[in-house]
Amino acid sequence: MLYPAELRRLGDNRVRDGRRRGAASPADAARAERVTARGRRSGPSPRLALVTAYAPPVVHRPQRGRLVLVVLTWITGFVGAGAAVFFAAQAGDVPGAALAIVFALVPLPLILLMYWWLDRVEPEPLRYKWAAFVWGAVVAVAISLLLEGAAALWLEVPEDVLVAVVAPVVEELAKGLFLVLTVLRARRIIDGVLDGLIVSGLVAIGFAAVENIGYYAASYFGLGEDGNEIAGAEGATLTFVVRGLFSPFAHPLFTSAIGIAMGLAAGRRSRAARWALVVAGCVISVILHAMWNGSLVVGGPAAYVVVYLTLGALLVALGCLAVILRFRQICTLWRSLTYIGQRGWIHPAEVPFLVSFARRRQARTFARQHGGRRAEKVVEQYQALATELGFLHDQVMRGRAPRDGASRTYDLLDRMHALRPELRLPPALPPGMR
Repeated sequence: MLYPAELRRLGDNRVRDGRRRGAASPADAARAERVTARGRRSGPSPRLALVTAYAPPVVHRPQRGRLVLVVLTWITGFVGAGAAVFFAAQAGDVPGAALAIVFALVPLPLILLMYWWLDRVEPEPLRYKWAAFVWGAVVAVAISLLLEGAAALWLEVPEDVLVAVVAPVVEELAKGLFLVLTVLRARRIIDGVLDGLIVSGLVAIGFAAVENIGYYAASYFGLGEDGNEIAGAEGATLTFVVRGLFSPFAHPLFTSAIGIAMGLAAGRRSRAARWALVVAGCVISVILHAMWNGSLVVGGPAAYVVVYLTLGALLVALGCLAVILRFRQICTLWRSLTYIGQRGWIHPAEVPFLVSFARRRQARTFARQHGGRRAEKVVEQYQALATELGFLHDQVMRGRAPRDGASRTYDLLDRMHALRPELRLPPALPPGMR
Protein backbone atom coordinates (compact mmCIF):
# COMPACT_ATOMS: atom_id res chain seq x y z
CA MET A 1 0.00 0.00 0.00
CA LEU A 2 0.93 3.62 -0.27
CA TYR A 3 1.89 5.22 3.00
CA PRO A 4 -1.06 6.82 4.83
CA ALA A 5 0.68 10.21 4.81
CA GLU A 6 0.97 10.09 1.04
CA LEU A 7 -2.65 9.04 0.63
CA ARG A 8 -3.72 11.98 2.76
CA ARG A 9 -1.64 14.37 0.71
CA LEU A 10 -2.97 12.98 -2.54
CA GLY A 11 -6.52 13.18 -1.27
CA ASP A 12 -6.38 16.57 0.46
CA ASN A 13 -4.14 18.75 -1.69
CA ARG A 14 -5.80 21.32 -3.89
CA VAL A 15 -4.92 21.53 -7.56
CA ARG A 16 -3.73 24.82 -8.97
CA ASP A 17 -7.08 25.89 -10.38
CA GLY A 18 -8.59 25.79 -6.90
CA ARG A 19 -10.65 22.59 -7.16
CA ARG A 20 -10.34 20.05 -4.34
CA ARG A 21 -8.81 16.76 -5.33
CA GLY A 22 -11.18 13.85 -4.78
CA ALA A 23 -10.01 11.15 -2.40
CA ALA A 24 -9.31 7.81 -4.02
CA SER A 25 -11.81 5.06 -3.33
CA PRO A 26 -10.55 1.74 -1.90
CA ALA A 27 -11.29 0.06 -5.25
CA ASP A 28 -9.24 2.65 -7.13
CA ALA A 29 -6.40 2.36 -4.65
CA ALA A 30 -6.36 -1.44 -4.90
CA ARG A 31 -6.45 -1.31 -8.71
CA ALA A 32 -3.59 1.21 -8.80
CA GLU A 33 -1.63 -0.92 -6.35
CA ARG A 34 -2.01 -4.02 -8.52
CA VAL A 35 -0.87 -2.13 -11.61
CA THR A 36 2.09 -0.64 -9.78
CA ALA A 37 3.20 -4.01 -8.40
CA ARG A 38 3.66 -5.38 -11.89
CA GLY A 39 6.35 -2.72 -12.55
CA ARG A 40 6.16 -3.11 -16.33
CA ARG A 41 8.38 -0.94 -18.54
CA SER A 42 6.20 -1.36 -21.61
CA GLY A 43 2.49 -0.95 -22.14
CA PRO A 44 0.33 1.32 -19.98
CA SER A 45 2.50 3.09 -17.39
CA PRO A 46 1.70 2.28 -13.73
CA ARG A 47 2.44 5.92 -13.04
CA LEU A 48 -0.43 6.87 -15.33
CA ALA A 49 -2.73 4.58 -13.37
CA LEU A 50 -1.80 6.39 -10.19
CA VAL A 51 -2.31 9.76 -11.84
CA THR A 52 -5.75 8.68 -12.99
CA ALA A 53 -6.67 7.36 -9.58
CA TYR A 54 -5.42 10.24 -7.48
CA ALA A 55 -4.84 13.42 -9.43
CA PRO A 56 -6.24 15.46 -12.30
CA PRO A 57 -3.95 16.80 -15.01
CA VAL A 58 -1.51 19.51 -13.97
CA VAL A 59 -0.94 22.61 -16.05
CA HIS A 60 2.77 23.45 -15.99
CA ARG A 61 3.24 27.20 -15.64
CA PRO A 62 6.63 28.85 -15.90
CA GLN A 63 7.32 31.15 -12.98
CA ARG A 64 6.25 34.69 -13.69
CA GLY A 65 8.85 37.43 -13.53
CA ARG A 66 11.82 35.14 -14.29
CA LEU A 67 13.06 37.37 -17.13
CA VAL A 68 12.57 40.47 -15.00
CA LEU A 69 14.66 38.92 -12.22
CA VAL A 70 17.49 38.02 -14.60
CA VAL A 71 17.52 41.46 -16.26
CA LEU A 72 17.42 43.34 -12.96
CA THR A 73 20.18 41.15 -11.56
CA TRP A 74 22.47 41.85 -14.51
CA ILE A 75 21.76 45.59 -14.42
CA THR A 76 22.44 45.68 -10.69
CA GLY A 77 25.60 43.65 -11.24
CA PHE A 78 26.94 46.18 -13.74
CA VAL A 79 26.09 49.02 -11.37
CA GLY A 80 27.90 47.16 -8.60
CA ALA A 81 30.97 46.70 -10.80
CA GLY A 82 31.08 50.44 -11.35
CA ALA A 83 30.70 51.05 -7.62
CA ALA A 84 33.53 48.60 -6.89
CA VAL A 85 35.83 50.53 -9.24
CA PHE A 86 34.79 53.76 -7.50
CA PHE A 87 35.66 52.32 -4.08
CA ALA A 88 38.97 51.05 -5.39
CA ALA A 89 39.76 54.51 -6.76
CA GLN A 90 39.86 55.79 -3.18
CA ALA A 91 43.35 54.30 -3.04
CA GLY A 92 44.51 57.43 -4.88
CA ASP A 93 46.22 55.93 -7.91
CA VAL A 94 45.80 53.17 -10.50
CA PRO A 95 48.24 50.66 -8.92
CA GLY A 96 46.50 51.01 -5.57
CA ALA A 97 43.05 50.59 -7.11
CA ALA A 98 44.19 47.52 -9.05
CA LEU A 99 45.75 46.01 -5.93
CA ALA A 100 42.54 46.53 -3.93
CA ILE A 101 40.45 44.76 -6.58
CA VAL A 102 42.93 41.90 -6.97
CA PHE A 103 43.12 41.32 -3.22
CA ALA A 104 39.30 41.25 -3.03
CA LEU A 105 39.09 38.70 -5.85
CA VAL A 106 41.85 36.35 -4.65
CA PRO A 107 39.81 34.34 -2.08
CA LEU A 108 36.59 34.28 -4.13
CA PRO A 109 37.27 31.21 -6.35
CA LEU A 110 38.03 28.93 -3.39
CA ILE A 111 35.09 30.19 -1.32
CA LEU A 112 32.64 29.93 -4.21
CA LEU A 113 33.96 26.44 -5.02
CA MET A 114 33.10 25.32 -1.48
CA TYR A 115 29.55 26.61 -1.80
CA TRP A 116 29.21 25.02 -5.25
CA TRP A 117 30.22 21.69 -3.69
CA LEU A 118 27.63 22.06 -0.95
CA ASP A 119 24.93 22.90 -3.52
CA ARG A 120 25.84 20.08 -5.89
CA VAL A 121 23.32 17.49 -4.65
CA GLU A 122 20.21 19.66 -4.99
CA PRO A 123 21.42 22.65 -7.04
CA GLU A 124 19.33 25.78 -6.83
CA PRO A 125 18.60 27.81 -10.00
CA LEU A 126 21.67 29.75 -11.09
CA ARG A 127 19.68 32.98 -11.39
CA TYR A 128 18.90 32.95 -7.66
CA LYS A 129 22.49 32.20 -6.68
CA TRP A 130 23.73 35.02 -8.90
CA ALA A 131 21.00 37.31 -7.51
CA ALA A 132 22.11 36.45 -3.95
CA PHE A 133 25.71 37.40 -4.69
CA VAL A 134 24.70 40.62 -6.45
CA TRP A 135 22.31 41.57 -3.64
CA GLY A 136 25.10 41.26 -1.10
CA ALA A 137 27.64 43.10 -3.26
CA VAL A 138 25.38 45.96 -4.33
CA VAL A 139 22.04 46.31 -2.56
CA ALA A 140 23.14 45.30 0.94
CA VAL A 141 26.25 47.47 0.68
CA ALA A 142 24.17 50.45 -0.52
CA ILE A 143 21.65 50.03 2.33
CA SER A 144 24.45 49.76 4.86
CA LEU A 145 26.28 52.84 3.58
CA LEU A 146 23.12 54.95 3.59
CA LEU A 147 21.93 53.95 7.06
CA GLU A 148 25.35 53.99 8.69
CA GLY A 149 26.13 57.34 7.10
CA ALA A 150 22.81 58.73 8.32
CA ALA A 151 23.52 57.47 11.85
CA ALA A 152 26.95 59.13 11.83
CA LEU A 153 25.88 62.46 10.32
CA TRP A 154 22.38 63.04 11.62
CA LEU A 155 22.34 61.12 14.90
CA GLU A 156 26.01 61.86 15.64
CA VAL A 157 26.63 58.31 16.83
CA PRO A 158 30.19 57.89 18.19
CA GLU A 159 32.49 55.94 15.91
CA ASP A 160 33.02 53.05 18.32
CA VAL A 161 29.27 52.62 18.77
CA LEU A 162 28.78 52.90 15.03
CA VAL A 163 31.28 50.11 14.38
CA ALA A 164 30.37 47.82 17.28
CA VAL A 165 26.57 48.21 17.33
CA VAL A 166 25.05 50.09 14.39
CA ALA A 167 27.05 48.38 11.63
CA PRO A 168 26.23 44.81 12.75
CA VAL A 169 22.51 45.57 12.99
CA VAL A 170 22.27 47.36 9.66
CA GLU A 171 24.50 45.02 7.68
CA GLU A 172 22.97 41.76 8.91
CA LEU A 173 19.42 42.96 8.33
CA ALA A 174 20.37 44.24 4.88
CA LYS A 175 21.81 40.84 3.98
CA GLY A 176 18.98 38.89 5.59
CA LEU A 177 16.38 40.87 3.67
CA PHE A 178 17.30 38.93 0.52
CA LEU A 179 16.45 35.61 2.17
CA VAL A 180 13.09 36.95 3.32
CA LEU A 181 12.25 38.23 -0.16
CA THR A 182 13.37 34.95 -1.71
CA VAL A 183 11.07 32.92 0.53
CA LEU A 184 8.16 35.25 -0.21
CA ARG A 185 8.70 34.95 -3.97
CA ALA A 186 9.87 31.33 -4.34
CA ARG A 187 9.63 29.28 -1.16
CA ARG A 188 11.06 26.23 -2.91
CA ILE A 189 14.50 27.87 -3.12
CA ILE A 190 14.99 27.62 0.66
CA ASP A 191 13.28 24.46 1.86
CA GLY A 192 15.92 23.28 4.32
CA VAL A 193 18.85 24.32 6.48
CA LEU A 194 21.49 23.60 3.83
CA ASP A 195 19.64 25.75 1.30
CA GLY A 196 19.55 28.56 3.85
CA LEU A 197 23.27 28.22 4.49
CA ILE A 198 24.08 28.34 0.79
CA VAL A 199 21.91 31.35 -0.05
CA SER A 200 22.97 33.33 3.03
CA GLY A 201 26.59 32.47 2.34
CA LEU A 202 26.42 33.76 -1.23
CA VAL A 203 24.86 37.03 -0.06
CA ALA A 204 27.58 37.43 2.56
CA ILE A 205 30.36 36.60 0.08
CA GLY A 206 29.17 39.34 -2.27
CA PHE A 207 28.95 41.82 0.61
CA ALA A 208 32.43 40.97 1.91
CA ALA A 209 34.02 41.22 -1.54
CA VAL A 210 32.89 44.82 -2.10
CA GLU A 211 33.48 45.83 1.51
CA ASN A 212 37.04 44.48 1.30
CA ILE A 213 37.75 46.58 -1.78
CA GLY A 214 36.99 49.66 0.30
CA TYR A 215 39.19 48.48 3.17
CA TYR A 216 42.11 47.60 0.90
CA ALA A 217 41.89 50.94 -0.90
CA ALA A 218 41.79 52.83 2.40
CA SER A 219 44.76 50.84 3.68
CA TYR A 220 46.72 51.65 0.52
CA PHE A 221 45.93 55.32 0.94
CA GLY A 222 47.10 55.26 4.57
CA LEU A 223 46.26 53.53 7.86
CA GLY A 224 47.02 55.22 11.15
CA GLU A 225 47.36 58.67 12.67
CA ASP A 226 49.98 61.35 13.36
CA GLY A 227 51.94 60.52 10.25
CA ASN A 228 52.75 56.99 11.41
CA GLU A 229 50.44 55.33 8.92
CA ILE A 230 51.21 52.10 7.12
CA ALA A 231 50.44 53.08 3.54
CA GLY A 232 50.91 51.82 0.02
CA ALA A 233 51.21 48.16 -0.92
CA GLU A 234 52.42 47.29 2.57
CA GLY A 235 49.30 48.67 4.20
CA ALA A 236 46.97 46.98 1.71
CA THR A 237 48.81 43.68 2.11
CA LEU A 238 48.56 43.85 5.90
CA THR A 239 44.80 44.34 5.66
CA PHE A 240 44.55 41.53 3.11
CA VAL A 241 46.29 39.14 5.49
CA VAL A 242 43.83 40.01 8.27
CA ARG A 243 40.64 40.04 6.19
CA GLY A 244 41.39 37.92 3.12
CA LEU A 245 43.49 35.15 4.64
CA PHE A 246 42.63 34.93 8.34
CA SER A 247 38.94 35.83 8.23
CA PRO A 248 37.50 35.28 4.72
CA PHE A 249 34.48 33.45 6.16
CA ALA A 250 33.59 36.08 8.76
CA HIS A 251 30.55 37.50 6.96
CA PRO A 252 29.26 34.06 5.81
CA LEU A 253 29.53 32.90 9.44
CA PHE A 254 27.55 35.89 10.76
CA THR A 255 24.75 35.61 8.19
CA SER A 256 24.59 31.82 8.45
CA ALA A 257 22.42 32.17 11.56
CA ILE A 258 19.74 33.82 9.41
CA GLY A 259 20.11 31.10 6.79
CA ILE A 260 19.75 28.33 9.36
CA ALA A 261 16.70 30.04 10.83
CA MET A 262 15.08 30.39 7.40
CA GLY A 263 15.76 26.72 6.68
CA LEU A 264 14.22 25.62 9.97
CA ALA A 265 11.25 27.93 9.42
CA ALA A 266 10.55 26.27 6.06
CA GLY A 267 9.50 23.10 7.86
CA ARG A 268 7.14 24.81 10.30
CA ARG A 269 3.43 25.23 9.64
CA SER A 270 2.85 27.77 12.39
CA ARG A 271 3.34 31.33 11.17
CA ALA A 272 4.29 32.45 14.68
CA ALA A 273 6.96 29.76 14.88
CA ARG A 274 8.38 30.76 11.49
CA TRP A 275 8.66 34.42 12.42
CA ALA A 276 10.10 33.56 15.83
CA LEU A 277 12.84 31.54 14.15
CA VAL A 278 13.61 34.31 11.67
CA VAL A 279 13.84 36.93 14.43
CA ALA A 280 16.07 34.64 16.50
CA GLY A 281 18.35 34.09 13.51
CA CYS A 282 18.67 37.82 12.91
CA VAL A 283 19.48 38.46 16.57
CA ILE A 284 22.18 35.77 16.61
CA SER A 285 23.70 37.12 13.39
CA VAL A 286 23.86 40.61 14.85
CA ILE A 287 25.43 39.30 18.08
CA LEU A 288 28.14 37.38 16.21
CA HIS A 289 28.92 40.40 14.05
CA ALA A 290 28.93 42.72 17.07
CA MET A 291 31.34 40.40 18.92
CA TRP A 292 33.76 40.59 16.00
CA ASN A 293 33.54 44.35 15.47
CA GLY A 294 33.54 45.07 19.19
CA SER A 295 36.71 43.08 19.75
CA LEU A 296 38.45 45.23 17.14
CA VAL A 297 37.49 48.65 18.51
CA VAL A 298 36.78 48.12 22.23
CA GLY A 299 38.19 44.94 23.69
CA GLY A 300 41.87 45.16 22.80
CA PRO A 301 44.25 42.40 21.64
CA ALA A 302 43.25 39.85 24.29
CA ALA A 303 39.54 40.21 23.54
CA TYR A 304 40.25 39.95 19.82
CA VAL A 305 42.12 36.66 20.26
CA VAL A 306 39.32 35.20 22.41
CA VAL A 307 36.60 36.25 19.95
CA TYR A 308 38.66 35.05 16.98
CA LEU A 309 39.12 31.58 18.51
CA THR A 310 35.45 31.41 19.52
CA LEU A 311 34.20 32.34 16.09
CA GLY A 312 36.76 29.99 14.54
CA ALA A 313 35.33 27.12 16.57
CA LEU A 314 31.83 28.08 15.46
CA LEU A 315 33.00 28.16 11.85
CA VAL A 316 34.43 24.65 12.15
CA ALA A 317 31.16 23.44 13.69
CA LEU A 318 29.21 25.13 10.89
CA GLY A 319 31.37 23.45 8.27
CA CYS A 320 30.82 20.04 9.89
CA LEU A 321 27.07 20.70 9.98
CA ALA A 322 27.04 21.62 6.29
CA VAL A 323 28.93 18.44 5.32
CA ILE A 324 26.58 16.28 7.42
CA LEU A 325 23.53 17.91 5.85
CA ARG A 326 24.95 17.31 2.38
CA PHE A 327 25.55 13.65 3.20
CA ARG A 328 21.98 13.37 4.48
CA GLN A 329 20.73 14.87 1.22
CA ILE A 330 22.44 12.09 -0.71
CA CYS A 331 20.94 9.47 1.59
CA THR A 332 17.50 11.04 1.21
CA LEU A 333 17.80 10.98 -2.57
CA TRP A 334 18.83 7.30 -2.57
CA ARG A 335 15.94 6.37 -0.29
CA SER A 336 13.31 8.39 -2.11
CA LEU A 337 14.23 7.35 -5.65
CA THR A 338 14.63 3.71 -4.57
CA TYR A 339 11.09 3.79 -3.21
CA ILE A 340 9.85 5.51 -6.38
CA GLY A 341 11.48 2.74 -8.38
CA GLN A 342 9.77 0.11 -6.23
CA ARG A 343 6.43 1.75 -6.99
CA GLY A 344 7.12 1.38 -10.71
CA TRP A 345 7.22 5.11 -11.42
CA ILE A 346 10.79 4.75 -12.72
CA HIS A 347 12.80 1.59 -13.36
CA PRO A 348 14.86 0.55 -10.29
CA ALA A 349 17.94 0.05 -12.49
CA GLU A 350 17.94 3.78 -13.25
CA VAL A 351 18.45 4.87 -9.64
CA PRO A 352 22.29 4.65 -9.44
CA PHE A 353 22.56 6.75 -12.61
CA LEU A 354 20.33 9.38 -11.02
CA VAL A 355 22.01 9.67 -7.60
CA SER A 356 25.72 8.78 -7.61
CA PHE A 357 27.84 11.59 -9.06
CA ALA A 358 30.21 9.10 -10.69
CA ARG A 359 27.31 7.11 -12.19
CA ARG A 360 25.58 10.29 -13.34
CA ARG A 361 28.72 11.31 -15.18
CA GLN A 362 29.03 7.78 -16.60
CA ALA A 363 25.44 7.96 -17.88
CA ARG A 364 26.03 11.29 -19.61
CA THR A 365 29.21 9.99 -21.21
CA PHE A 366 27.42 6.85 -22.41
CA ALA A 367 24.60 8.92 -23.90
CA ARG A 368 27.03 11.22 -25.71
CA GLN A 369 28.96 8.27 -27.14
CA HIS A 370 25.85 6.46 -28.33
CA GLY A 371 23.51 9.30 -29.21
CA GLY A 372 25.48 12.51 -29.49
CA ARG A 373 25.12 15.79 -27.65
CA ARG A 374 21.32 15.69 -27.86
CA ALA A 375 21.16 12.36 -26.02
CA GLU A 376 23.56 13.67 -23.36
CA LYS A 377 21.33 16.71 -22.85
CA VAL A 378 18.27 14.48 -22.44
CA VAL A 379 20.03 12.40 -19.77
CA GLU A 380 21.12 15.59 -18.00
CA GLN A 381 17.55 16.90 -17.97
CA TYR A 382 16.22 13.53 -16.82
CA GLN A 383 18.70 13.49 -13.93
CA ALA A 384 17.77 17.03 -12.89
CA LEU A 385 14.04 16.20 -12.91
CA ALA A 386 14.69 13.00 -10.95
CA THR A 387 16.60 14.93 -8.30
CA GLU A 388 13.76 17.41 -7.88
CA LEU A 389 11.26 14.54 -7.84
CA GLY A 390 13.18 12.64 -5.17
CA PHE A 391 13.34 15.52 -2.72
CA LEU A 392 9.76 16.61 -3.38
CA HIS A 393 8.45 13.08 -2.91
CA ASP A 394 10.36 12.83 0.37
CA GLN A 395 8.62 16.00 1.55
CA VAL A 396 5.25 14.54 0.55
CA MET A 397 5.97 11.33 2.45
CA ARG A 398 6.95 13.27 5.58
CA GLY A 399 3.92 15.56 5.33
CA ARG A 400 6.04 18.68 4.81
CA ALA A 401 5.35 19.35 1.15
CA PRO A 402 3.61 22.54 -0.04
CA ARG A 403 -0.05 22.36 -0.97
CA ASP A 404 0.74 21.57 -4.59
CA GLY A 405 3.33 18.94 -3.64
CA ALA A 406 1.43 15.95 -5.02
CA SER A 407 0.50 17.80 -8.23
CA ARG A 408 4.09 18.84 -8.78
CA THR A 409 5.18 15.23 -8.19
CA TYR A 410 2.98 14.02 -11.03
CA ASP A 411 4.03 16.96 -13.17
CA LEU A 412 7.68 15.96 -12.77
CA LEU A 413 6.83 12.35 -13.60
CA ASP A 414 5.05 13.49 -16.77
CA ARG A 415 8.06 15.55 -17.83
CA MET A 416 10.40 12.61 -17.18
CA HIS A 417 8.08 10.30 -19.12
CA ALA A 418 8.17 12.70 -22.08
CA LEU A 419 11.98 12.33 -22.22
CA ARG A 420 12.00 8.52 -22.17
CA PRO A 421 11.79 7.97 -25.96
CA GLU A 422 15.19 9.69 -26.31
CA LEU A 423 16.68 8.48 -23.03
CA ARG A 424 19.89 6.46 -23.37
CA LEU A 425 21.23 5.03 -20.11
CA PRO A 426 24.02 2.46 -19.62
CA PRO A 427 23.13 -1.21 -19.03
CA ALA A 428 21.82 -2.07 -15.58
CA LEU A 429 24.44 -2.64 -12.89
CA PRO A 430 24.86 -6.09 -11.30
CA PRO A 431 22.64 -6.65 -8.21
CA GLY A 432 24.00 -4.94 -5.11
CA MET A 433 26.34 -2.62 -7.01
CA ARG A 434 25.98 1.13 -6.85
